[in-house]
Amino acid sequence: MNYLGLDATKTKNTVKELNVLLADYHIYYQKLRNFHWNVIGKNFFDLHEKFEELYDDAKLKVDEIAERILTLRFQPTSNLSDYLKASNLEEASSDLTDSKMIELLLKDHGLILKQMRKVVETADKANDEGTIDLIGAYIRELEKTSWMLDAWKMKTSEQHKPVNK
Repeated sequence: MNYLGLDATKTKNTVKELNVLLADYHIYYQKLRNFHWNVIGKNFFDLHEKFEELYDDAKLKVDEIAERILTLRFQPTSNLSDYLKASNLEEASSDLTDSKMIELLLKDHGLILKQMRKVVETADKANDEGTIDLIGAYIRELEKTSWMLDAWKMKTSEQHKPVNK
């Protein structure tokens, strides 16, 4: 790891948290595929397309997280059984309403964001700016996606209130 100038002992802690995030993203990816395949109802076209967009993005993040672990000179977790044990997320049923699917995704986003912040905190202790930069961008993107999904499920009566009132 000399070429990165990072302390291997501190970096090992970051990698542990990155592997949990990798597991989270694998479960999230599969959940999105499930929802993409099984969404029905009047929102089918919009959500079918949105779920595909989200799982394509998740697939890229899975690869980038694994490659970051490899860059840090550690091995990423790579077995589904290990992902199920390590992940903060749970699998979902295939027979959910579109609203329930969005509700579960927002719950997962909260758990993924919590794990991302844990990665950033641990990487900061290791002076690992590369990991902080990577995950910081993910946090911003997922927060925006969460806002959009939350707006989708809101009722007009739940509109945001102006700050100056």
